Amino acid sequence: MSRKPTLLTIILNYKTADMTLDAMAAALREMQDLNGRLIVVDNDSQDGSFEQLTQEVAARAWAGVEVVQSGHNGGFGAGNNVGVLAGCADEIPDYIYILNSDAFVDKGAISALVEALETNPDAGFAGSYIHGPEGDAHMTTFRFPSIFSEFEGAARFGPISRLLAQYRVPLGVPDTTQEVDWLAGASMMMRTSVLREIGLFDEQFFLYFEETDLCRRAALAGYPTLFVRESEVTHIGSVSTGMKTWTRMPDYWFKSRQYYFTKNHGAVYASMATVAHVAGGVLWRIRALIQRKPQADPDHFLQDLVFHNLRATPTNTGGKTGCKIPQIPPVSHTIGEVQ
Repeated sequence: MSRKPTLLTIILNYKTADMTLDAMAAALREMQDLNGRLIVVDNDSQDGSFEQLTQEVAARAWAGVEVVQSGHNGGFGAGNNVGVLAGCADEIPDYIYILNSDAFVDKGAISALVEALETNPDAGFAGSYIHGPEGDAHMTTFRFPSIFSEFEGAARFGPISRLLAQYRVPLGVPDTTQEVDWLAGASMMMRTSVLREIGLFDEQFFLYFEETDLCRRAALAGYPTLFVRESEVTHIGSVSTGMKTWTRMPDYWFKSRQYYFTKNHGAVYASMATVAHVAGGVLWRIRALIQRKPQADPDHFLQDLVFHNLRATPTNTGGKTGCKIPQIPPVSHTIGEVQ
């Protein structure tokens, strides 16, 4: 009889304890026939989330579940790194599965990701088909960004998009399982041996572009990312970040974008990418003015983009990617565990 692969599921909570409990319940339901454990990381919510989650895990007698306090809010990647290190302290799993606190796995979603990685041993990561509560498909499959994609995305003009189609970042929603450059991290399974080789999330990213960077590092090491159509997850989206109500992009989005391009392509390329985006954005604004189209970007977007590029200083582009898994240090975070 073949050995069952081991799985560590990580859910990151930030001030969404009730929703996180629902996400945990759905994940545990789908993990019943898998050889898995679940860790919830409270990312320093400071609103009683940690205490509530710990108490509920005990009250519901959820076995194999840990609630971990990060100690500080270092962002999405740093929070998930806390979960990885805590979960690998005693036993290193074959796969690590990260799931958003506002994402609820549908029937068979987790096992489909395990199966995809088991049957595609060269793949490093696998992600799900994400849809909203009403069944509407979410855009979660992408190409790596480039100077050309910056211009195409900002210009929003059919002839330009057709000319630069091979560089366009959004891939649409594939009908079948296939390789993609990168996936949104709302539901993504990672091969632990790959993380051992390339490291964990780069903690210089607070939010946004961290999955892009991680998938790119895996791809450069020879491990592609799979979109798995058979794995379906219901996602509400932007609950912790409040993105749906933004009228202006936050500083951390611009910092993450600038850092991504600088780290992966150099400072000159990063500046050229900004110039390309501004050029495309100006073309769009001229056309929007003539044709009386509604505003497409948040307030002051181009100004903020240029400002962040001009104020960017040389940084350590070998950002902290978390400890390599074979060399895990003692975990000092508070852990509440139910046996």
